[in-house]
Amino acid sequence: MIYLWATLLVLVNLVWLALVLVLLPGNWLMVATTSLVAWWQWDQQMIGVPVLVAIAVLAVVGEVVEFFSGMAGSKRAGGSRWAAVGALAGAIVGAVVGTVVIPIPVIGSLLGVCGGAALGAFGVELLRGRERSVAMRIGAGAGVGQLLGTTSKFLFGMVIWVIVATAAYWP
Repeated sequence: MIYLWATLLVLVNLVWLALVLVLLPGNWLMVATTSLVAWWQWDQQMIGVPVLVAIAVLAVVGEVVEFFSGMAGSKRAGGSRWAAVGALAGAIVGAVVGTVVIPIPVIGSLLGVCGGAALGAFGVELLRGRERSVAMRIGAGAGVGQLLGTTSKFLFGMVIWVIVATAAYWP
């Protein structure tokens, strides 16, 4: 019976991992599902506390990396602190708009978040009086940074999935 639970956990977590690509909290859903199964199957020691701590830490690090990546991209391209804030706000708005306007799974959300970060940083730098070409470079830096952050979060999710799958089958 434990292998049935392990298989179900791995498959459900695979679905949660895919949600990271559409900018939903898939890593946290993997942590929550794994914690629930660990609690439910505690007497069989299917998943232990060290695994739960490790995947929670990885989820936190993935979120932090994604959260600050657009900001870091704009700063690295020479943007101000306000451009970093604009990149963050633009990424949040862009994620929603991109998902609705471009209803292609993964593509719409990813284009929205990256484009939103770029437009947010670009717009703020224009408002601050920067030259258009400089503002475009800063916006591009924010967009690329956001893309790298989202990709990093997905990679953290893949590591979480592998850890859980390994722990589920080989306690």
